[in-house]
Amino acid sequence: MNDMPLSLLFAILGLLLLMSAIFSSSETGMMALNRYRLKALAKEGYKPAIRALRLLEHPDRLLGVILLGNNFVNILASSIATIIAMRIAGEPGIAIGAGILTLVVLIFSEVAPKTLAAMYPEKIAFPATYFLEPLLKVLSPLVLMVNFVANNFLRLLGVKLVKNDSDLLTPQELEAIIESSPQIPKQYRDMLKSILRMEEVTVEDVIVPKSDIYAIDVDEPMDRILEAIKKSPYTRIPLYRGSLDEDLIGIINIRRALPILMGCHEITLKDIIKQSRPAYFVPNTTPLNKQLAEFRKHRRRMALVVDEYGDLIGLLTMEDLLEEIVGELTHDKRGTPQERSPVIQAEGGELLVEGGAFIRDLNREYGLDLPVDGPKTINGLIQEVLETMPQPSTALKIGNWILEVVSTSENAIEQVRITPASNNSEERTED
Repeated sequence: MNDMPLSLLFAILGLLLLMSAIFSSSETGMMALNRYRLKALAKEGYKPAIRALRLLEHPDRLLGVILLGNNFVNILASSIATIIAMRIAGEPGIAIGAGILTLVVLIFSEVAPKTLAAMYPEKIAFPATYFLEPLLKVLSPLVLMVNFVANNFLRLLGVKLVKNDSDLLTPQELEAIIESSPQIPKQYRDMLKSILRMEEVTVEDVIVPKSDIYAIDVDEPMDRILEAIKKSPYTRIPLYRGSLDEDLIGIINIRRALPILMGCHEITLKDIIKQSRPAYFVPNTTPLNKQLAEFRKHRRRMALVVDEYGDLIGLLTMEDLLEEIVGELTHDKRGTPQERSPVIQAEGGELLVEGGAFIRDLNREYGLDLPVDGPKTINGLIQEVLETMPQPSTALKIGNWILEVVSTSENAIEQVRITPASNNSEERTED
C-alpha cells in the first residue's frame, strides 16, 4: 500500500468516508421511521416499507450489521489516513492526520448525514433497505456472534434484556399525538379524544335525570295518553303506573307501534301496553365504552339507569353516548326539545346558564374547569358547596370562575351567571 499513488489513497479514503456517512444516516433513518405509517405503507404493498418492517423486527441485528460496517470502514479510513499523513509529513503528520480525520468524520460522516436522516427518514431509510437486507444475510453469523457476546456481557452486569414495547402507546400518549396533529381538523381531534376518554366516563355522567324523563302514566285518561304520545319528541317512551319507581310497565317504541296507533279501530290501553317492551336496566357505574358494547350486544338504544341500591336515577340513550363523541345533537338532556339553548353567552366570557346544565358539557363546550367528580349539574354543584338552597344574587368562587345565582324555584336553582374570576374586581362569597 506504500507504493500506491497519493491520489489513489485519497480516493479510497473519500470512498470510505462516503460509506461511513451512508451507514450513519441509515442507522438514524431506520430508527426514526414512523412505525405506524410504515405498517400502513406495508399494508398497501409498498416493498421498501415491507423490507424496513422485516429489518426492524430484530433491531439488535439491524444495529449490529450497521455498526459492524460503520466501524470497519472508519477503522480502515483511519489506517489510510495514517499512511497518507506519514507519506506527506512523516511521523509528526500522524497526530495532525488523526485530528483532521476526526473533524472530517464528525462533520461529513456523522453529524451532517444523521441530521439529514432525522429530517427525512423515509428518503434515507427506504433506499438503505436495498443493501442492508442482503448485507445482514451475508454477515448474519458474525452479527449473531457479536450480539451474543454483547448480550451476555450485559447480563453479567445485571442488565435484564426484555422485549421493547415502544410501539405500544398508552391512551395519554395517543391523545398527545392526536392533539399535536394539525393536519387533522379540530372537530375530528375532539371526537378522537372523546373516544379515548370514554372508559373514564361512567353512565351516570351523561344520563337524563329521573325528574326529566319523558314518560307516560297509563292511569291518565286515554285521550291524554294519546296526546302525550302524539307530542312526544322521542321514539321510545317509558310507560308506568303511579310512579316510575313503583310500577314501570315497559318501553313503547312509537315507530313500531305506529300501525296500531294509526289503525281505524278504537285504540285501548291494552293495545298500547301490548306494544311495550320490558325495560333494560344498567348500573350507574358502567363505563361508557362498555355500555356502548352492551347496547350493540343486546340491540338496545335506551336503558334505565339504577344506583347501587337498585333505585332508578335516570335514563340513557344511544344518542347520549354519541353526544360524548360528536357533541350536542338535536335535543338536550332535560328531556325536552331544544327550543332554546340552556346557555347564553355574553361578552367578556360571561355565561348565563340553566341550573340543570351539565358541568361536563359546559367544561367541554366553553372551556371551563369546574369540578366533575361530584354533582353533575350546576344546580347540584352550588348546593353542595353552600350546603343550603341559596337566594338570588348569592355568588361564590369555584376554581377560576364566579357563579352568581340569578333565579331559583322552591327546590332548585333555575339560572346562574358564570363569569371569569379575573373579570371581577371584588369577589363575593356566601357567609
